[in-house]
Amino acid sequence: MPTLSDVLAALDALWPPERAEGWDAVGLVCGEPDAQVSRVLFAVDPVREVVDEAVRIGADLLVTHHPLYLRGTTTVAPTGPAGFKGRVVHDLIRNGIALHVAHTNADRADPGVSDALAGAVGLRITGPLVPDPTDPAGRRGLGRIGELDVPLTLGEFADRAARGLPRTATGLRVAGDPDLVVRTVAVCGGSGDSLFDEVRAAGVDVYLTADLRHHPASEAQQTGGPALVDAAHWATEWPWCEQAAGQLDEISDRHGWALRTHVSYAVTDPWTAHAVTLVP
Repeated sequence: MPTLSDVLAALDALWPPERAEGWDAVGLVCGEPDAQVSRVLFAVDPVREVVDEAVRIGADLLVTHHPLYLRGTTTVAPTGPAGFKGRVVHDLIRNGIALHVAHTNADRADPGVSDALAGAVGLRITGPLVPDPTDPAGRRGLGRIGELDVPLTLGEFADRAARGLPRTATGLRVAGDPDLVVRTVAVCGGSGDSLFDEVRAAGVDVYLTADLRHHPASEAQQTGGPALVDAAHWATEWPWCEQAAGQLDEISDRHGWALRTHVSYAVTDPWTAHAVTLVP
């Protein structure tokens, strides 16, 4: 049975921490390096319901995409406005569960978060949207550009994306002519409206991402596209959990670790309901 240090070394090889953004908080949050690991749970968010699931299945390690303390902290007390985060730390330690974060280092990886998103909506990847200049092979970087095997209308592509991504209360928002013929698509898991310049330069028909704000989306439509498909942030990053679990399974088989990997299906998107406005 591997130790936590063994497993973390493998995860750091997949998603090197030095490739994370400078503002990010990745790596080990809590856990004993010499503790043995037999069961690992992957999830997007280190929130209470995910920790409860980790406890319930007997996980020794929880790997999440989002950090617990992105902006740092001076306390892990389970009280006050951020007490729920302290409670997460207390529950993890009490139950012998380590927490490891792979965030923007997983975004930039090959394969990374956007590879999983592209696969979920049926794209053949042709390259990164924003290539990593330190990668001579030109495969790493933010976002991905992909092609459809068969052209679809924008409406048909949106339906495919809705079927390929996990269900959330908000679903998908679409901007553009539903009859537009779609052949090429840029994707970025998570918040993606900071990449509009790169998307326009790529000349794709559609951009699929999350958290699009009104003004950048409006400007994109007023300046000739591309069409937009805006999904829930959690939904665009969840496919990475399955991809990551599969990668760790391969490593476990190669080393004879016999790890058991699990993916959390708990919907931790913060939006819980959707109401259609009726005022004309």
